[in-house]
Amino acid sequence: MNKNTVLAWATFIMIVMGVLLICMGAFKYDEVAGYGFGAVGIGFLAIAWVFNALKGRV
Repeated sequence: MNKNTVLAWATFIMIVMGVLLICMGAFKYDEVAGYGFGAVGIGFLAIAWVFNALKGRV
């Protein structure tokens, strides 16, 4: 596995985890904890976006 493949897998895993966290915050927790899960999920998606932007440049 080269560097681009590792970044692609990391991006995929981060997207899946971000979507899962956002869904947990939206559907499972009705209180303030839901906002925290949603915020962390958005952070995961932002990091995945950065990983995707780094592919081919590292």
